[in-house]
Amino acid sequence: MSSTATAKQQASSGPVLDWAAGHGPVTGALSATTGAFAVATTGAATAMPPGWALAVGAAGALGHTIVGLRVRNAGRTLATRAASWLVGAGWTTWAMTHGPLTWAALGSLATIGVGIGAAARSTALYEEARETEALAAAERQVARELSAERRVIAAEWVDRIQRVCSITVRVLAVEQWPTGAGFSIDAELPPGGATYQKIAAESARLSADARLPHGCTVTATPGIDQGRVIIDVTTVNVLMEERTYPADYGVLSLLTGIPWGYRTNAEQILAYLREQCALVVGPTGSGKTNMVHTILAGFARAEDVLTWVIDLNAGSAGLPWVLPALNGEIDGTDGKPVRPGVDWLAGTYDEALLMLETAVRVAKQRKMGYQELLARANTDLLPVGPRIPQIMLVIDEGAEILASTDRQMRKLAEKILEVIRIARAMGLRTVLTALGATSSVLGNLMIRREAKVRVALTGGETEGMDLGKMFPGTRGLRVDQAPYKGSGFMGTPESPAALFKAWRILPNQIREIIAATSDRHPVLDDVSARAAGPAYARRWDADRTAWMRDHHPGASERTGAEPGAGPGLNLSALRDQQSGQASAEDEMLRRFREQIDAQFGTAPDPHPPAADSGPPAPAGLNLSALQSEQDSPAQRAALTLLLAAGRDGTGASAIARALADEHGTTRQTVVGWLKAWVADGTAVRVGEGTKARYVHRQHAPES
Repeated sequence: MSSTATAKQQASSGPVLDWAAGHGPVTGALSATTGAFAVATTGAATAMPPGWALAVGAAGALGHTIVGLRVRNAGRTLATRAASWLVGAGWTTWAMTHGPLTWAALGSLATIGVGIGAAARSTALYEEARETEALAAAERQVARELSAERRVIAAEWVDRIQRVCSITVRVLAVEQWPTGAGFSIDAELPPGGATYQKIAAESARLSADARLPHGCTVTATPGIDQGRVIIDVTTVNVLMEERTYPADYGVLSLLTGIPWGYRTNAEQILAYLREQCALVVGPTGSGKTNMVHTILAGFARAEDVLTWVIDLNAGSAGLPWVLPALNGEIDGTDGKPVRPGVDWLAGTYDEALLMLETAVRVAKQRKMGYQELLARANTDLLPVGPRIPQIMLVIDEGAEILASTDRQMRKLAEKILEVIRIARAMGLRTVLTALGATSSVLGNLMIRREAKVRVALTGGETEGMDLGKMFPGTRGLRVDQAPYKGSGFMGTPESPAALFKAWRILPNQIREIIAATSDRHPVLDDVSARAAGPAYARRWDADRTAWMRDHHPGASERTGAEPGAGPGLNLSALRDQQSGQASAEDEMLRRFREQIDAQFGTAPDPHPPAADSGPPAPAGLNLSALQSEQDSPAQRAALTLLLAAGRDGTGASAIARALADEHGTTRQTVVGWLKAWVADGTAVRVGEGTKARYVHRQHAPES
């Protein structure tokens, strides 16, 4: 085997001739002269009539001339190739008569070869120059046509700006957008102190003068210096059509921007939230909830963000990102459990207050615990990343909480403002939503100063949408410019306020994003986890998530922990299991906590229970120590099904389907049981991949 490989290597190390390649000047001349010599020698030896050689040469000259005319070769190329054939045929005819092996015949043949090679080289260079010139001419023609179109656009808009704005600009460039939705004009402002704002203020009049379609606008933004202006002209209304959230769920980073929608030129607009907070306003029916899901989708895709959500309206903003994982409705890769799309969800006042207090403690602990890291990095901004993630608090209708006069809401408002005030450098930022851009919402100085990323979804609604307060200093924004659901205005420190539209994100996409990003979510760093304490580590406890079950279809009417049960573990689940009557909800939550802890271990419990307080709970989310499932009815039923399958065996999916109605068992749980049974010898795995099945040891093939 090795000798064959060596032989192949040696064979391929020498020069390789490409017999299919065309002739160059040297090889062409060599081929012509050797061919003529071979024909002359053979013809002289066999007494071939000399006229045949001349006839072949004439035919070759005629054929090359016809082909050259079809490909439009130059006249000198046609003449050179025809002459080469005729000269070669003439020498062959003469040599067959006088003998090809004389010095005169050989010397003349060599001279003919050199001449053919030189002529071929000359014509090749000439043809190459002609081809280059033709391409250049075509490019110049396209450039002339394009320049002519741009000159028409430039002249038209110079005249329009003079007529509408009373400013004479000089257009330096016109660029068509790759999306085909419009173009941009780079213009120089006239002397005398004219600014781009004078053109921006006349956006509506310019749009009307240009007879643009409804929904298309003219916007003016600063140019490369204060004497230049960029004028964006939209000619196609891309906001009219509904576009779903992009199906590419690739990795994002907070530092490179999170896409929140697209502009009128069909390009994505990014939100940079490392230091900025965000404010999203929109009345009922404007698409605000969909916008919140778009924001959560971007955070879920980011590798350096942990998302905490507060929604006192039954947690509706966060439940679609939690319940599919909590209920085991999504299959992870290789049987791994799927983490929720958000890291913490608060749907009650107590849970929201606990989350905000935890956020404040985390911010303060980071200030103390990362002093050495900040000094090493020579920065006062905590270097966030996958190892030290930024915490984004998404608070639905949070602006209304800040404006509320209710005593409880005021306490939440104080904590929200404290997070906004103290946590910028330490990587905790907020996204607040509100029902309208009103004075009560925007009256707080902290919100106006910190929430530099602002979104106003209008949906054609005019009441409570004061765009002047939402985007101060920006003129020409009108609600009627964005009459479509999900459309509105978005402004960031990097991008002035202008029209945009959020993608439509569908429920099945939320599930797909949860599954695709489960392994991507970072875990809370150790410094922050110590500050967060049990409030964070036990956020998925049964009594803490009971409200999710209350609002989930088919949930039990029992809403809280049993009387006497303290914070943390729901001891009723233990009592129910001992009596063999565990509720489907408690069983579901127990499996979820067990799987999440076994796979991810999001945070250690910094305050373990005392030695006399009963069996200790493992670190993180693992609460299974008090809830052994060894004798659970579901597991016994699964073992019975495995035994009943006989020698044919069965799989995790089949068992899960059989137990789903009565016990609510998921495939992930069955996979864990089967692996444990294989490990202790109860079952045997037969086959690999999709054909794998499990057989009880009583029916194993070797028994």
